Amino acid sequence: MPQEILLPVTDPRIVTELDALAKRYRGAAGPVMQVLGFVGGSAETLLNRLPAPVRSGLEGATERALTTALGAASRSRHVVGDRPDWVNRALTTAMGAAGGFGGLAGSAAELPFTVTMLLRAIQGIAAEHGFDPDSEEVRIECLRVFASAGPLEKDDGTDMGFFAAKMTVTGQGLNRLVAKVAPKLAAVLGQKLAAQTAPVLGAVAGAAVNYAFTSYYQEVAHVHFGLKRLAVDSREDEGLLREELVARMTRR
Repeated sequence: MPQEILLPVTDPRIVTELDALAKRYRGAAGPVMQVLGFVGGSAETLLNRLPAPVRSGLEGATERALTTALGAASRSRHVVGDRPDWVNRALTTAMGAAGGFGGLAGSAAELPFTVTMLLRAIQGIAAEHGFDPDSEEVRIECLRVFASAGPLEKDDGTDMGFFAAKMTVTGQGLNRLVAKVAPKLAAVLGQKLAAQTAPVLGAVAGAAVNYAFTSYYQEVAHVHFGLKRLAVDSREDEGLLREELVARMTRR
């Protein structure tokens, strides 16, 4: 069958929405970069600060944290309702302060709780945009937010967060996605760990780092689910809207 040719988006309302989403995505990493200046680090050197055993075990720890967080975040939504973005930032900031106060050991112990809080915040944003976080499909979409380039990486917008192939919505599919997301998120969390254990700064650095990372993933989630909502409301092809969004994100 001949491949369908999709024409560029020209509807002024959709164009305005896409421009706003692209601007939001480009600005998402701003708070993290400010924190890097605060703790005196850089994306290239942060991971080297961690002891070798911590670096080698980070991927497995991240995969376990993601698997646990998927269940815990979903269950918590039936006990405590979704909260505004600022409340989630405040909670993870407090966790970061507690972890940073305890040094590397405290920060490592805090990590799974922060991952759960981040995933819970992403689920809340999905619900805000009209999607059901309890559905397997939306749970997969929440994981894909973690698959976006980390806040310390240069992102051309073409990574798995936006262009992941459609996966079968089953437990096996979810597990495969966790395994794919874990290595990328592990690198990001390793940078977070190193930054929040900055000498002397301790709890202050931990609080600042968690605030910045939470802000980043919240912004990415708003872009991710905002695009999906735009596709539903406008009845435009979601793949076409993704391409239009990426073109705007990479425009100089």
